Amino acid sequence: MTLKLEGITKKYKDKTALGGITFSFTPGIYGLLGPNGAGKSTMMNLITDNLTPTKGRVLLDEKSIDELGSEYRKLLGYMPQQQNIYPELSLRRFLYFMASLKGLKKSEAEKDINHYVRMVKLEDVLGKKLGTFSGGMKQRALIAQALIGNPGILILDEPTAGLDPKERIRIRNLISEVARDKIVIIATHVVTDIEFIAKEIIMLNNGNIIRSGSPFELLSELDGKVWNIFLSDEEIDEINVKYKVSNISRDTEGVIARIIANSYEGRWKKEAVRPNLEDLYLYLNGD
Repeated sequence: MTLKLEGITKKYKDKTALGGITFSFTPGIYGLLGPNGAGKSTMMNLITDNLTPTKGRVLLDEKSIDELGSEYRKLLGYMPQQQNIYPELSLRRFLYFMASLKGLKKSEAEKDINHYVRMVKLEDVLGKKLGTFSGGMKQRALIAQALIGNPGILILDEPTAGLDPKERIRIRNLISEVARDKIVIIATHVVTDIEFIAKEIIMLNNGNIIRSGSPFELLSELDGKVWNIFLSDEEIDEINVKYKVSNISRDTEGVIARIIANSYEGRWKKEAVRPNLEDLYLYLNGD
C-alpha cells in the first residue's frame, strides 16, 4: 500500500498553507513536525479527505482518492487532538457509536471493540462514563475508536499531549504495536516520542517540507554542531545572544548550556554531545 501526495497545493484566499508538496507513505510510522501554522493540520485534513487540494492529487496505490470515494474513507482511522468526547457516554456506547459511523455490523463491531479495548487495556472500564476517565485513558479510548474497522491508514493528532511520562511510554508502545501493517502518521509537538518510533520524519515550515528522512539520517546533519559549554550565571545572556540554546542546566560547578551552531570558537570550555531531534528542530526553526 502506497499513499502519495502528488504536487499538493492548498490555498486559503491569499494564504498558501501547503505549496506543491510531493511525498509517498508506505506502511510504518511517520512523524510530522513543524511550528504552529507550518501546514500540519492542512496536510492531515487533505489525507483524511476533509479538504480538497487547490492543486495536485492524493493517490492510494496510484488511484485518486476522489475516484475511490467511500472505499478510501473506510481505510482511514483518525484520532483527534481534542478530548471532549461525549462525557456522559460509557466507553462501550461510545465505541459502538463510532463503529456504526464506520458502517460496521453489530457482530463486527462487537468483535472489534472487544479486541481493541483489550489492546489498549481498557476492558475493565467498558461500562464507565468517559467523563470519569483520566487523560491517558481518554487518549487510549480515542486510539481504540480509530482502530475500529482495522484501517490501513491511521492519523494521530498529538496522541501524547498532556500525558505524564509513564502514559506517554504506554501510548508510544501501543502505536508501535499497531503499526506493523499500517501507514501511521503522527502530528506532534513532543519531539522525543517520534524520535524513538518513527521510520521517517517529515519537517514542515511555511507550507513546505524542509527536511525528511529517518531520525538517523536527519541527525547526521548536526554532527559536530552540538556542544555543552560551561559558564557562569552572569554569562547566560551573552550565550543566548550568540547561539541557539536548547537547554540550560546547573551542577555544583556552575551552568551548562547546550548550544547548536555551525562552528564554535568561544572562550568557554566545551564538550561535544550527540544531537537529538529537539536540537534539529531548534536548528531549523529557531529564531
